[in-house]
Amino acid sequence: MTKTNLPAKKDEWFFESYIQGAVLEFGPLEVDETEVLEFARRYDPQPFHIDHEAAKKSPYEGIIASGWQTCAFVMRALVDNYFSPVSSLGSPGIDELRWILPVRPGDKLMVRATIIETKRSRSKPDRGIVRTFIETINQHEDLVMSFRSVNFMLCRDAS
Repeated sequence: MTKTNLPAKKDEWFFESYIQGAVLEFGPLEVDETEVLEFARRYDPQPFHIDHEAAKKSPYEGIIASGWQTCAFVMRALVDNYFSPVSSLGSPGIDELRWILPVRPGDKLMVRATIIETKRSRSKPDRGIVRTFIETINQHEDLVMSFRSVNFMLCRDAS
C-alpha cells in the first residue's frame, strides 16, 4: 500500500491531501444474508437474489447480492474512510462499473481505492477533481467489482 499524506482525522482532508498514486484499503465489509434478501426484495427482486430454490437452479447456484447492493456497501466504506465530511462536494458520476464475480452472503469484502489523477479546477478554483479507481475484493482475493469515480473536493486554500 502506498503511503499518503492524508491526515489522521478525515475532517482535515482537502483536495491537496489526495495524492496521485496513493492506495488506500478499507474493510472487511461482511455481507449479511438477511440484508442481501431485504435489499433485493425491495430494490432488485430477481429470483437469484430473493428465492433460495430458484437461486440454486440459477447459474450462480445460490443466493447472490444485487450488484447495486455491492455498490451501496462500497459507497458506505468510501464515505466512512475516504471522503472528507468537510471537503467532499459529491460526484458527477462513475465510469466503467463492472460486476466481475457474484457477491454471496458471508463474503468479506475489502475496498481498494487508487488515486489515478488529481487536477485543480480551472473554472472553480476553490475545488479540485479527484479520479479514483475503486476495486472490491473478496476474502479469496478475487476481484468482484470495479469502477472509476470522479469526485469534487474543496481545496484547503483557494487561490
